[in-house]
Amino acid sequence: MLTGKQKRSLRAKANPLRAIFQVGKTGVNENMIVQVNEALEKRELIKVSILQNCSEDKDVVADQLVQGTEAELVQVIGNNIVLYKESVENKQIELP
Repeated sequence: MLTGKQKRSLRAKANPLRAIFQVGKTGVNENMIVQVNEALEKRELIKVSILQNCSEDKDVVADQLVQGTEAELVQVIGNNIVLYKESVENKQIELP
């Protein structure tokens, strides 16, 4: 569980990042969860964009991604979700 201070720090680091995944009308599937998990292992902090044709609510999509990848939800802002998961082999981000 992230503290408020840690979330603030991660939000600041995520600000310049571009979304590397997009959730469309098919929603979140098993393949996407696997790919997001691999990206989190490499980068620790990623953005996921929700397209306008996505039929599911952004909070539902965020919950599905968090549960599937066991990551921490940093922020849902607009149509972007910011996820953080500490890497086992590629630790890059030091939390306060």
